[in-house]
Amino acid sequence: MRDKAILHSFKWVGIWMAVAFITTAAIYMSGHQTWAWEFLGCYLLEFSLSMDNMFVFLSIFASFAVPESLQHRCLAYGIIGAIVMRFLFIALGATVVHSFAWVLYIFGAVLIFSAYRMLKSHDEEEASPHDNAVLKLMTRFLPVTDDFVDNKFFVKQAGKWLMTPLFAVLIVIESSDIIFAIDSVPAAFSVSSNMYIIYFSNILAIMGMRQLFFVIEHMQERFCLMKYGVALILAFTGVKLLLLMADIHISIPVSIGFIVSVLTISIVSSLIYTRGK
Repeated sequence: MRDKAILHSFKWVGIWMAVAFITTAAIYMSGHQTWAWEFLGCYLLEFSLSMDNMFVFLSIFASFAVPESLQHRCLAYGIIGAIVMRFLFIALGATVVHSFAWVLYIFGAVLIFSAYRMLKSHDEEEASPHDNAVLKLMTRFLPVTDDFVDNKFFVKQAGKWLMTPLFAVLIVIESSDIIFAIDSVPAAFSVSSNMYIIYFSNILAIMGMRQLFFVIEHMQERFCLMKYGVALILAFTGVKLLLLMADIHISIPVSIGFIVSVLTISIVSSLIYTRGK
């Protein structure tokens, strides 16, 4: 049963990746070769960052002891929220970048710091999702029920509205996605400054996140070295933006080759390292 679930998830991750590659080919054949490379680069970048995000989601679900049957509902709403928030972040980022080009250097510094923070946090105890600032603020106005109530986000008890732990989990996931966007959106601007290219490549990567989550859920112990690969990709995109100050441009094909190579090496190394464990 477990193997069938893994194969099903792998199949849908493959389908969404195929859609992204077909879209890239369609853009390329329409005569917009540069846009095609930018689209593919942004998609692969977002996909690689999403893998690390899924580990965070797993820790959130584990911390709140969310039943697997309710994880689907929470992820579905989380993906909808991510689509809306990414649009706002990308639209704001495109406006700022087009008005103040020097902001790209700040993006570069943020990405390098994010890579450092990711590597440093590997050996540190992670903060509990229950300490989320947004969740603490919400619970001042809406107390949380002790247990999950079917698949409901809110319930009325003794004439008072209460939120269920499921909604608390959704709050933590959505606020976590804001943190993810702070990394992924600036990284995308290292590949393209076209808002539409960045957004639609993000959408395709996000649409595959639900199935990617279940792949990583079943194989998380096998992907132990992924964090290092994602941190290296973040550092690379940050350096790429900072090099613009010296008028040094790393081409999009080179960036794509780097991302694919690091992602592949991280996955293969993880599988070899954990073989037989």
